[in-house]
Amino acid sequence: MKHLLVLLFSVSLFSCGGSKTVRVSKKVIKGNWMLNHVNYSESGTYNVTLLNDVEKVCFEGSTWQFIPNNNTGMYAINNVSCAVGNRNFIFTIKEINQATGLYNFLLKPTDEKNKSQNNVGFRLNLTQLTETSMIWEQTLTVDEKPFTISMVFAKQ
Repeated sequence: MKHLLVLLFSVSLFSCGGSKTVRVSKKVIKGNWMLNHVNYSESGTYNVTLLNDVEKVCFEGSTWQFIPNNNTGMYAINNVSCAVGNRNFIFTIKEINQATGLYNFLLKPTDEKNKSQNNVGFRLNLTQLTETSMIWEQTLTVDEKPFTISMVFAKQ
């Protein structure tokens, strides 16, 4: 009976954590990244404000830091023609489909104390994550057609 209780406790303890794939992803995402490019699936000129913050041109060249042990981070807008400065956020990574390796990534802007002012977050697909690169995608509808925004990062 004692062994059964230990086994049940062990199973419940391990089942409370994320999957192994998500744990590995958090280890890989840890550290400093640069957002090199923001691409659109359709050609043309679009006025897009990313993460309810600033325009595409402002995000390109921004630096990002991810701290997965407490799911927090910070990004800095560095383009002097934009509203420069640091922005804080919390994030979660959830596995969508283990076979494809796609993840559901939630980023929620916060203040310096990691408190959300309006509890609004942004759900993105983490479509690529390696030791040196990461790609986020968000698909919206524009003129009743899918429109995908891709954010391409490189690890620093």
